[in-house]
Amino acid sequence: MAIDRSFLDELNARNDIVDVVSSYVPMKRQGANYFGLCPFHNEKSPSFSVSPDKQIFHCFGCGAGGGVISFIMRAEGLEFRDAVQFLADRCGLKVPEDKNADPRAAHRRERVLALMKDAARFYYDTLWKPENRGVQQYFAGRGLTRKTMNRFGLGYAPDSFHATMDAMQAKGYSRDELLDAGLVVRNEKGHVYDKFRGRVMFPIIDVRGQVVAFGGRVMDDSKPKYLNSPETFLFHKGRNLFALNLAKKTQKDYFILAEGYMDVIALHQAGFDSAVASLGTALTEEQARMIARYTKKIVISYDADGAGQAAAQRAIDILKKANLQVNVLRIPGAKDPDEYIKAKGAEAFRRLIERSEGHNAYRLEQIAARFDLEEDEQRVQFVDEAARMLAAIDNPVEREVYAGRAAKMAGVTPEAMAVELRRAAAIRRKKQKTAEHREIRAAVQKAQPRDRALHYDDVKAARAEEGILALIFTDHTLLDDLADKITPHDFSAPVLAKIYGHALTLYRQGAPVAISGFEGYLDDGELAVLSEILSRPPILERRQQALDDYINIMKTRRAQRTSASAGGEGEDPMITFSRMKADKMGGK
Repeated sequence: MAIDRSFLDELNARNDIVDVVSSYVPMKRQGANYFGLCPFHNEKSPSFSVSPDKQIFHCFGCGAGGGVISFIMRAEGLEFRDAVQFLADRCGLKVPEDKNADPRAAHRRERVLALMKDAARFYYDTLWKPENRGVQQYFAGRGLTRKTMNRFGLGYAPDSFHATMDAMQAKGYSRDELLDAGLVVRNEKGHVYDKFRGRVMFPIIDVRGQVVAFGGRVMDDSKPKYLNSPETFLFHKGRNLFALNLAKKTQKDYFILAEGYMDVIALHQAGFDSAVASLGTALTEEQARMIARYTKKIVISYDADGAGQAAAQRAIDILKKANLQVNVLRIPGAKDPDEYIKAKGAEAFRRLIERSEGHNAYRLEQIAARFDLEEDEQRVQFVDEAARMLAAIDNPVEREVYAGRAAKMAGVTPEAMAVELRRAAAIRRKKQKTAEHREIRAAVQKAQPRDRALHYDDVKAARAEEGILALIFTDHTLLDDLADKITPHDFSAPVLAKIYGHALTLYRQGAPVAISGFEGYLDDGELAVLSEILSRPPILERRQQALDDYINIMKTRRAQRTSASAGGEGEDPMITFSRMKADKMGGK
């Protein structure tokens, strides 16, 4: 979606990439750049670089790269225009209307958002009809007050195949809009009917306060127990959290991550207004990053059953990757927070939170639970597995503390545990070295873009083309003469030709040739190629000579490719090039 170039330049000028990225990633300055752990993949050693001079980020591990808008798109899971709006809100700018945008797309989005809001109102009004006292009693039986129900906008979808559709069409919405919103579905025979029928309804509201989806729950034991809206252009399960719109306002210094809607609502009613939940799927990295925007500490409060504990184990790694302090709640004598609060009260639950274990203690307990520590053979197995877990702890003090705890649990001496831990650490180091060697062997492949769709057919030519791009981003005045010497058609790699062509366009328009001018024009893979090129040390001397050398390589390689395709493999490539040059000059 096109946005005025001058506005984007102003937006980038007011949102320094180091300031923006620092709110997501702890970084340290090393030379001219800043480095930290990449927020987009799991790593132990910092390979994520931010250049204040070039206003770019680039990860040497996963290849992600771009400017400040691209960073927000990835970190917040936003589309381009939404990321622009996010940064505009951050610095107090007003995004101008897009005169070139398709008005139908904007109108469609506005209509579907309005439809979702009206549908939420319809479900709410239906809940409070006299004939639905049984549904009201269902919520009352779950301990919810009218105030809480209103706060979350809870409702009821009539047990009908067309009630929602009829009500929304009466308000002027079309069947296509209902399909776009995911409120109705079409079967194989082409019949359209309500998706949610006979279910209590939970509106899913994004951080901007917009209803983007619904969750529906049956009131009996029928299946499926929960039904969520499908993925739509408004709603992506992995990019939203239930009740984040409320939790972001909390005064508490921690968030609670619960499993389901009812747990979250019960926690909010009991005074724990920082509770959120993922939406019917396992926690995603994007959701973890969203949580990290508002807090540095998270308490996992999943169900006590096997599935809940397994989900907690998976969530720990994802939340740690987002640089969150992770604690895990153990709920004695209850299957979930809702049940515990009903039985013991809010104050007892608050004490549980205060006593919640760090994730290392929790994992150690989970390992111990799988063994009978009264039997020697199982104690040995426990020590072996615990040592492998402890070897992954980076902090030596923390590792020693938990090693002492593991020794007590197993009934062995700290010295014996230390021996086993050293062995596990040695095995881990060996595996890491093997992985490093594998990366070194793969270094040859680094000449190619990570995105295989952008493969270089002629690596030598592409390297020269990359060199030209690096030079013009360092000194855009080189484009004055360069435009007469080579065109995008002279490039062997389409992605590099695309970048070069856009650089020419920006230069001719008087706009800066900087990565900010390519955001919204290049896709993620193409931006990663550009950020990798710009992350290399710049050529500071004899730039014109370097440029001429790169051009010669490009033209020589092109001549060789032309000769090969014409069946002239036996002709010297330089002779071919000279002949082509003579032909171009009319034989002179």
